[in-house]
Amino acid sequence: MPVAVELTRSRDAAGNVVARLGLAVADEYLEFLAGRCRPNTVLAVAYDLKVFFAAAGKPPGQVVTADVLAFMTAQRAGGRDRLQVARDAGGVSARTLRRRLSSVSGLYSFLQARGDVAANPVPRGLPTRRERQRPRQGVPLVRVTRTLPVILSPVEVDALTAALRTHRDRAMVAAMVLGGLRRCEVLGLRLEDLRFGGRRVFIAEGKGGHQRLIPVSSRFFAEASAYLDAERPAGIATSQMFVVLKGPRRGRPLSADGLDEILDGARARAGLSRATCHQLRHTCLTRLREAGMALEAVQAQAGHASIESTRIYLHLADDWLAAQYRKAAEAIDAQVFADHPAGGSR
Repeated sequence: MPVAVELTRSRDAAGNVVARLGLAVADEYLEFLAGRCRPNTVLAVAYDLKVFFAAAGKPPGQVVTADVLAFMTAQRAGGRDRLQVARDAGGVSARTLRRRLSSVSGLYSFLQARGDVAANPVPRGLPTRRERQRPRQGVPLVRVTRTLPVILSPVEVDALTAALRTHRDRAMVAAMVLGGLRRCEVLGLRLEDLRFGGRRVFIAEGKGGHQRLIPVSSRFFAEASAYLDAERPAGIATSQMFVVLKGPRRGRPLSADGLDEILDGARARAGLSRATCHQLRHTCLTRLREAGMALEAVQAQAGHASIESTRIYLHLADDWLAAQYRKAAEAIDAQVFADHPAGGSR
């Protein structure tokens, strides 16, 4: 009989979002996770677990590795009642599948540590013929192709900015395209986080809970100042920087859906096919690298925990790659022609 799984959301006394699935051990894990991760991460894990247990049709204690492998096949194949985002091929992307398996594995690692289960049913990988010689060199369960992020051209950025209707909206876009902030970081800004004198922004809750103080273009501060002077409602209780300007939610903090709706409208008015929050961030970090900013400085600006996450901007910065290639090619050519001058014997 299928397991009844329903994702519900509520708020605790502190106003934090609480996610529950109606499965005792899963809810205990989500409660444990809430003390270690950001609310959005907890919600994402809760949804992944909902997808898994709805597809597996078993309570957590009865799940075995065969159920995990069957889940992978079903997610790739797609079809009805898979609780997934449809793709052209009918199944979820490799990245989505890997994330869902990670969420399930995290739950069972928690249960294994508590002694509720004997082993984690999510395998680390599949064994190969060389398993005896290299026991940890198996085939990964999910192979994910590393793709280059999409970035906007200067013309597209100008068109998008011109299509925005308020100083608030232009300030939020400037924070992403000129400062490299993530969507959640923009929405999480408080009034006291803007250091107008030093043209810096304090990120109180970055990804992974890391804080940072970064410089942002004066264009952002000009739009932010105009928004505070002319648009932000007076006398509201919240200290959040960006709030709703109209309607029944006027004065309340702007949500992620609200920001996405603003960008969708501006993109349509500008006639653009792309311009998501993350693409604006990628555009900023790529342009900084193209302008000669050191990779370590780009890492600090982006708030990457590992510089490996920043290295992708080396590949996006075409001028840097072309310059490095020309420098190396000239050295090779000089050596080749020195060894084999024109008209010389071979």
